[in-house]
Amino acid sequence: MPTSTENRGPAWLAAAALLATLTGCSKAVVLNPAGDIAAQQGDLVVTATLLMLIIIVPVILLTLLFAWKYRQSNTEAEYDPEWHHSTALELVIWSVPLIIIIALGALTWISTHKLDPYRPLDRISETKPLDPNVQPLEVQVVSMDWKWLFLYPEQGIATVNEFAAPVDRPIRFKLTATSTMAAFYVPDLAGMIYAMPGMETQLNAVINKEGTFKGMNSHYSGAGFSGMTFKFHGLSNEGFDAWVQQAKTEGKVLDRASYLDLVKPSERHPVTRFSSVQDGLYNRVLNMCVEEGKMCMHHMMAIDAAGGAAYMKKVGLNLPDDVCSVENADRVVALLDQRDSQGAVAQQ
Repeated sequence: MPTSTENRGPAWLAAAALLATLTGCSKAVVLNPAGDIAAQQGDLVVTATLLMLIIIVPVILLTLLFAWKYRQSNTEAEYDPEWHHSTALELVIWSVPLIIIIALGALTWISTHKLDPYRPLDRISETKPLDPNVQPLEVQVVSMDWKWLFLYPEQGIATVNEFAAPVDRPIRFKLTATSTMAAFYVPDLAGMIYAMPGMETQLNAVINKEGTFKGMNSHYSGAGFSGMTFKFHGLSNEGFDAWVQQAKTEGKVLDRASYLDLVKPSERHPVTRFSSVQDGLYNRVLNMCVEEGKMCMHHMMAIDAAGGAAYMKKVGLNLPDDVCSVENADRVVALLDQRDSQGAVAQQ
């Protein structure tokens, strides 16, 4: 059935106006972040885009020019069906893109090394050098289903779905996960980095402005993905000390038992603070051995590196085929600790 197109024009105008208003809702965080690492990454995006526009803009303009000049109604346009080659035109067509590709390659190579997330910071901001006497703030991050756990080994506290850091102090993140891989991302701070079970990734960054910034899991990780967000507070030194003291006063203890309760899947978990953290908890999470009696991965890898079952028999510890069982885990760990201590004494 024919439909009327009488109101199609106004409808398109209204849609365009609505789109224009929506663009005003975004702060373009990637291009205007509050942290130096994210700012350098934003500058890289702008520089790469401008380099590519050197080709894109002339091609678009020439396409419009050729379409206008050689239109059917223009009988004065030169027509040469025998034309097939121009050395000057070939040089322009191939040399300019080649130069741009070389420039992009060099820029990418330099930036990849300079902005390596594992690389310690060499400055606080473009105008502020790094103080060699300032130690980075270490934050241990654990991705759970579907929440974030932040541990502060220096301060002895932990939080869920909230973390804070002083302005202009380097931050060194160590990240792992409990089950599903997640992507840790604070757009104002730095680029995203993965957190994976049984592995540790690192990220070095700094925040240069006070404020509250959004953090998230930028990759889908299951049913509770949409609520896997947190708040990052950039604070003054005094404000950070007060935030830590508040956690110590109001929080509860994070030990192995409370961790095993916390690690159970939950959606949109409220902000929670812990006044103290059991020693070695993060390492147990990383090595997937928080449960009582479970052998840690680094102990298992040490057995494999020493020769596996053959090594265990050699040292006189006859175990069943399943050397990971709860019943013999303590014996194996004690044996490995004894071997390590004897090796340390021998080196002295």
